[in-house]
Amino acid sequence: MITVIKQDHRGKEKIRYEGKVIRRSADEVVIEAYWTLPAKDLGYTRFESGDRFTEYYSTKCWFNIFDIASSDGTRKGWYCNIAEPAHIYSDHIEQIDLILDVWVTPEGETLMLDEDEFAAETTLSQEQYTGAELGMRALLALLATRAEPFTNLTNK
Repeated sequence: MITVIKQDHRGKEKIRYEGKVIRRSADEVVIEAYWTLPAKDLGYTRFESGDRFTEYYSTKCWFNIFDIASSDGTRKGWYCNIAEPAHIYSDHIEQIDLILDVWVTPEGETLMLDEDEFAAETTLSQEQYTGAELGMRALLALLATRAEPFTNLTNK
């Protein structure tokens, strides 16, 4: 098991939970975690008890990706956080969230989230702004080429 510690852009802890390590290398870890909080309706999807999150973290990328499936195995989509590169330790992962998010449907359609909040934020450093832009471009390139974890997009 490994603990995930998600922090806001100022480094304040927002949430902490555990997952099981599926794959690990020097600069990446993939874990499996389950939604245990009350159901959360986001409008474009709903997180429910038992949803499986396959989570991708990298020490090099300015994002992380959650491949989300319902308890019956049906893919709901991918929730992508634009974030500073992860700090991966033997027993935990720390990552600073940079406000921007992207929802990707099973068909590959994207919904950009929190752009207004990101644009209005005045406490991000120049490095965080630049990293967020790089992260967004890199994430969208992975999606366009159907690279992992987007290899199983369904056709429209």
